[in-house]
Amino acid sequence: MTTKPSLPDLLHAAVTAVGGTERPGQVTMAEAVAEAVDDNAHLLVQAGTGTGKSLGYLVPALAHGERVVVATATLALQRQLVERDLPRTVDALHPLLRRRPEFAMLKGRSNYMCLHRLHEGVPQEEEEGLFDPFESATPTSKLGKDLLRLRDWSSDTETGDRDDLTPGVSDRAWSQVSVTSRECLGASKCAYGAECFAEAARERAKLADVVVTNHALLAIDAIEGAPVLPGHEVLIVDEAHELVSRVTGVATGELTPGQVNRAVRRAAKLVNEKAADALQTAAETFERLMELALPGRLEEIPEDLGYALMSLRDAARTVISAIGATRDKSVQDEDAVRKQALAAVENVHTVAERIVEGSEYDVVWYERHDRFGASLRVAPLSVSGLLREKLFSERSVVLTSATLKLGGDFNGVGASLGLAPEGTGGDDVPQWKGIDVGSPFDYPKQGILYVARHLSQPGREGSRTDMLDELAELVEAAGGRTLGLFSSMRAAQGAAEAMRGRLDMPILLQGEETLGELIRTFATDARTCLFGTLSLWQGVDVPGVNCQLVVMDRVPFPRPDDPLMSARQKAVEEAGGNGFMAVAATHAALLMAQGAGRLVRASGDRGVVAVLDPRLATARYGSFLRASMPDFWYTTDRNQARRSLAAIDAAAKAADGERAGA
Repeated sequence: MTTKPSLPDLLHAAVTAVGGTERPGQVTMAEAVAEAVDDNAHLLVQAGTGTGKSLGYLVPALAHGERVVVATATLALQRQLVERDLPRTVDALHPLLRRRPEFAMLKGRSNYMCLHRLHEGVPQEEEEGLFDPFESATPTSKLGKDLLRLRDWSSDTETGDRDDLTPGVSDRAWSQVSVTSRECLGASKCAYGAECFAEAARERAKLADVVVTNHALLAIDAIEGAPVLPGHEVLIVDEAHELVSRVTGVATGELTPGQVNRAVRRAAKLVNEKAADALQTAAETFERLMELALPGRLEEIPEDLGYALMSLRDAARTVISAIGATRDKSVQDEDAVRKQALAAVENVHTVAERIVEGSEYDVVWYERHDRFGASLRVAPLSVSGLLREKLFSERSVVLTSATLKLGGDFNGVGASLGLAPEGTGGDDVPQWKGIDVGSPFDYPKQGILYVARHLSQPGREGSRTDMLDELAELVEAAGGRTLGLFSSMRAAQGAAEAMRGRLDMPILLQGEETLGELIRTFATDARTCLFGTLSLWQGVDVPGVNCQLVVMDRVPFPRPDDPLMSARQKAVEEAGGNGFMAVAATHAALLMAQGAGRLVRASGDRGVVAVLDPRLATARYGSFLRASMPDFWYTTDRNQARRSLAAIDAAAKAADGERAGA
């Protein structure tokens, strides 16, 4: 009888194959994952940067032999898994496992090019029949160039996956060649069904042992009830700190005048005049109300809005049944035109009905956008019940991230996922355990957390001149090498403008170039600084001497006028909890932990995380936030911070000089 290969042997083979080094935390993680999967249990794993966490879950999952779904939040990690980690790991494990696990990538339908749209054109509201985007976009315009590139690419690509197209195209161009799942005709009704990219991806996923997907598709699979993902025994959620916000995004409904008017135009040709007029009238009433909408939460639905939504809902329902009952031979490619009209009207109906019905578990608010005008939104107050019921009931779930322990334990993140505190449980409460496998880095030796305690407290608005002075001093001491992470785009722009005026070094600003370009430039030139907002934090990985100072301008609490966050805070308070700690402080802790995690990316990295907000040192919640960040050496001494930065800069320059002289 042959013995099964041991987990350490498998891990060793995989780590060698990807050219990594074995880390003690990785072995601990792999063993915990294997145990959870064998016991059909749930596990939360915090694995610091550099642990090699993707192999820490892939190896035990592949060894188990059941089908696994891996869901990630960022494109970068999906790519790394499918292009690097999985191919090499499968090759390395093949001789030991004596089978070759197959893997595949699966995303939502609109991520794949639709050949029907590409060849038949887009159903157009105003004209009869179809409109060919290629004809109407001038070949010299940006849109025209993008579309011609897409047409050429369609015959070369094997996947039709938008993310495989480099350089990418604008959202506007992509929308001309893709469909949502609601607009899709279905493979059996479509002339191009046999060669459809999205269908091919689904077929590959059905045959694969490992399916790599994103949080959004995982959420759709859980919420919509129509399974999109193939059945699986193990679910691994990487970058799990992002899951709640991605699921909330999928569960959020929106109505805008533009979107309602599009639905009216798409349906008008396909139904009798009476039905079309009723929808048109309801749309006009809704549009008039939206012109007066002031941003903010609607605790109660105002009477006039209630009436407008009821007439939208009823008119949409009439149109939906009318579209189902009519046939019109004069409409070219009628199925596609009807399907698109139906999708648009159904969406209006669903959202209007949801707001009218007014669940106590929903939050409704108006939002105003400079470019797009007003929108009416509805989102769940909490997704924890949904996740508890849909995510943890059918399979073993492993959630992992570098930041899952906030303020020192897993219970905060656990609660947001619908899990009871660790160690408690009953029949209908999922059992789980949390482990922190640490980090291979020596944080107290490699990094300093400096809090500028002497600065004035950041106010609501207004210029923070003392903060800008401090920023300039720190960047100067570091000789550039700075990643500036700001609480808002306005703050990032203000700081970039001020520093460009004061310092003789290049300051890059998010939005002035693509993110990929910015990070490349930042990573290649030591004197360059990169400023941006919180959204930058997730994707920046610049090991080495070009990122030795990470600055945060203030504690990133949610904006006090954020309707969803403030509603969530209030709900916790009404249930007798501490709303501020559960919602605002937890939100800030997660972002600060992610931000601070940008500093040390390799075992030789040294540097300073500087927080230019005295509250991190003085406020009661400061210790909770600090406990969520890597365990750096802590100081509030500005001279100490400057001396350390100057020393790190000098050492980097000396090493650079040696390399140049070698």
